Amino acid sequence: MALTIPFDNSYARLPERFFVRQAPVPVRAPRLVMLNAPLAAELGLDAGALAAEGVEMLAGNRLPEGAEPLAQAYAGHQFGGFVPQLGDGRAILLGEVVAPDGRRFDLQLKGAGRTAFSRMGDGRAWLGPVLREYVVSEAMHALGIPTTRALAAVTTGEEVIREAILPGAVLTRVAASHIRVGTFQFFAARRDTEALRLLAGHAIDRHYPQADGPLGLLQAVIAAQARLVAQWMGVGFIHGVMNTDNTAISGETIDFGPCAFMDGYHPDTVFSSIDAYGRYAYARQADIAAWNLAQLASALVPLIDPDEETAIARATEAIRAFPALFREGWLSVFRPKIGLAAAEPGDAELIHRLLDLMATERADFTNTFRVLAEGQAGAGLKNHDGFNDWAAEWRARLRREGVTEAEAAARMRAANPAHIPRNHRVEQVIAAAVAGDFVPFKRLVGVTARPFDDQPEHAAYRAPPEPGEEVRQTFCGT
Repeated sequence: MALTIPFDNSYARLPERFFVRQAPVPVRAPRLVMLNAPLAAELGLDAGALAAEGVEMLAGNRLPEGAEPLAQAYAGHQFGGFVPQLGDGRAILLGEVVAPDGRRFDLQLKGAGRTAFSRMGDGRAWLGPVLREYVVSEAMHALGIPTTRALAAVTTGEEVIREAILPGAVLTRVAASHIRVGTFQFFAARRDTEALRLLAGHAIDRHYPQADGPLGLLQAVIAAQARLVAQWMGVGFIHGVMNTDNTAISGETIDFGPCAFMDGYHPDTVFSSIDAYGRYAYARQADIAAWNLAQLASALVPLIDPDEETAIARATEAIRAFPALFREGWLSVFRPKIGLAAAEPGDAELIHRLLDLMATERADFTNTFRVLAEGQAGAGLKNHDGFNDWAAEWRARLRREGVTEAEAAARMRAANPAHIPRNHRVEQVIAAAVAGDFVPFKRLVGVTARPFDDQPEHAAYRAPPEPGEEVRQTFCGT
């Protein structure tokens, strides 16, 4: 079957100042590493044709009919400092696909060459970040967390220079859109109210058709981000670089750079090599999300009300709703992690007492909750007295709800994954792939695609890193 892609490129119909039209830069010798056939089917694409004639398209060497390649403009706060122009420096949006179920998705090539927004970079990606994003984004999807997806990874037959000479690669990323808080900031910094109005209308039509104007858009994005960050917290995920240009209006997880899942739990955990002061530590993610959303609110002020004072008051009121929305989302994530369905006023304190026990021992985040679900005494904690005191309160709470431990265990097994893409495993598959062996990468993708299944044949993937295997720092891919 010939490869056809049903493009309908709404972003490309916006004014030219929203982007720069830019074709991908061809690569020397593209080779398919992995194709996400189930995702291709969701998009209404023929996986067989993609794997055959589509490899040239997935590498950026050939444009499919209907594509309108472009690099998007945006700005952003990076570690708190505002940069008025960023934009896609190594990514090209090929176009938008309308799936058989009517949903609209961007198809983007990451590592597709220099663009008008490239600063000092070469516009390319090396194999490691491409495989990391493939593994982690697909694991996030399997965990039920809103995220961009990976359609394919290809090697380029070329080398890129980072800290060493490394093999090049291109990732095909799928997203509900690539509109960011920083996209709004780009036009707000230029006082381009007309562009802000067009962008807000586009975002409402695409993501929040029930939203009542720009204020309704802001409220919808706030609610989506509150839910998203609460879900990150529930799996011990640390984004690592929550800049406003990495905050998607759609409420999806986007830009998997120095991200990581915690092994040993502590609220101050940081992995990103560039986060020297812990701005984006695990426990600070909700605060940073609120800060980022305040930047979106500031950008939308000219659209919310003709009177600036009134607009600021309404935007401020919307932002002030975030903490309660996040707490509600956090409890909705963590209650089932300890087997609860109904709500009681003391639930947050009960959950935090368990987390405090875990933090004291740096207990493995994923395994502690999973072992609790499996009914193993002590949940792997060494402080048996502390755990037993907590467990007595927990069992009393279950009894008040009328839940048996067996019912609680079933709920917990559905909420607590057995398998996550542990950092040391991700680094191992990257090292193997650089040496030419992609079997470990494909195996890890398969294991993490079924996070809630026991998979006894893959029991080793549940284990925390051994001494000497720990990965304490993760890095941006640029």
